[in-house]
Amino acid sequence: QLQLVESGGGLVQPGGSLRLSCEAPGFTLDFYAIGWFRQAPGKGREAISCIGSTDGITYMSDMVKGRFTSSRDSAKKVVYLQMSSLRPEDTAVYYCARCRGSLMLGSNGQGTQVTVSS
Repeated sequence: QLQLVESGGGLVQPGGSLRLSCEAPGFTLDFYAIGWFRQAPGKGREAISCIGSTDGITYMSDMVKGRFTSSRDSAKKVVYLQMSSLRPEDTAVYYCARCRGSLMLGSNGQGTQVTVSS
């Protein structure tokens, strides 16, 4: 079972940027498609992105397209979610998990809180 750990969340002003990281301590993520998901208070889970093991980004939500992107650093064994032009409605707990398109496969980590507020 792949144990994933998210980090990099925090409080940021509207229009700001954050970079989230997803790691599996002791393991490489190179063989897995890894996605980002979020859940805001009182709302359901929303798929944000999915980056394939070899074929780049295979899914990006229309809600964040043009503002967020996902990438891998194989040497550091990390998958990133780079977020820019953040809006208050991006406030949520962000999770990473294995993915297929917009689908979450397997379990996610504990999540990292992103709060966008002035």
